[in-house]
Amino acid sequence: MKLTEIGSFDLPLYVAQPPGETEDLYVVEQGGTIQRVDPTGDAKTFLDVSDEIVSGGEQGLLSVAFAPDYERSGLLYVDYTDTAGDTRVVEYQARGGTVDESTRRELLLVEQPYPNHNGGLVLFGPDGKLYIGLGDGGGGNDQDRRALDLSDLLGKILRIDPAPDGDRPYTVPSDNPFVDLEGARGEIYSLGLRNPWRFSFDRMTGDLTIGDVGQELEEEIDIVARGEGSGVSFGWSAFEGRTRFNDDQSDPGAVPPVYVATHDAGNCSITGGVVSRDPDLPTLYGRYVWGDFCVGDLQSFTAAPGRDAEDNRSLDLDVDSLSSFGEDNAGNVYAVSLSGPVYRLDPNR
Repeated sequence: MKLTEIGSFDLPLYVAQPPGETEDLYVVEQGGTIQRVDPTGDAKTFLDVSDEIVSGGEQGLLSVAFAPDYERSGLLYVDYTDTAGDTRVVEYQARGGTVDESTRRELLLVEQPYPNHNGGLVLFGPDGKLYIGLGDGGGGNDQDRRALDLSDLLGKILRIDPAPDGDRPYTVPSDNPFVDLEGARGEIYSLGLRNPWRFSFDRMTGDLTIGDVGQELEEEIDIVARGEGSGVSFGWSAFEGRTRFNDDQSDPGAVPPVYVATHDAGNCSITGGVVSRDPDLPTLYGRYVWGDFCVGDLQSFTAAPGRDAEDNRSLDLDVDSLSSFGEDNAGNVYAVSLSGPVYRLDPNR
């Protein structure tokens, strides 16, 4: 297995491909642009929101999600931290190969009390709904105790339908787990997360996998079967990984991680990955590919909800400042370096 560089970019944070696309990839740059990259590596600016954001540290333009009907609708969604440092999820429409910025429609504004733990991933699930990752608001120790608070959107994964609902810019699905609970935000899908920087859905099974960034000791990876993330807590800040953390927090039903990477091994910030379904990489098929921003060593284990990952191993591939993973429609896996390069995992041939 080898890394094939597809191009070098300015602080890249994410790579994606719209449904139906067969050639071009889209690379999100932290400073506020999305580059459309053709198979030769030639890049053209697809969207520029640099005037609307603050960039640096954990802030900036953080991800893009293309609507399931993108071929017809041209709709896409971006998550960024605005000039006030707050999270915004915004809809745009692409026409003729670039985004028509006059189509801007804001879906969600979430005030951020601190500049870290913004989450930042928007991703359509296998059910066609839009999932939004939000960290616990930042600072340290979940100091405002937001992650387990159902009245607060921070420290959660949200699930919405981007279609408007009357005067509201999006629709809260009626089957969300807390829609009928008094005092709870109906948008919440999962809770008890510190900073779910990157999560993904297995393209074959629909299982949800989350890389949740740890604090002092443990980086964690959580896996739940398709649909079973609904209403689930992953334990922060009663737990950090598998270790008790804030004694004043109680979460006896928390789902434990399937894998923990310790700071003793040099890890500092987990970069959640994807379950590989690339038929050209048979030794990786069905394995979850992940890494850490500080370590850079790409690793994998067999993806299985509810079971400890005991077969984690190195791929003997290293990516400096590993910021993200991605997939294209053919199942190719990509690794993104904040230092500039974006790589595709390829067989040795």
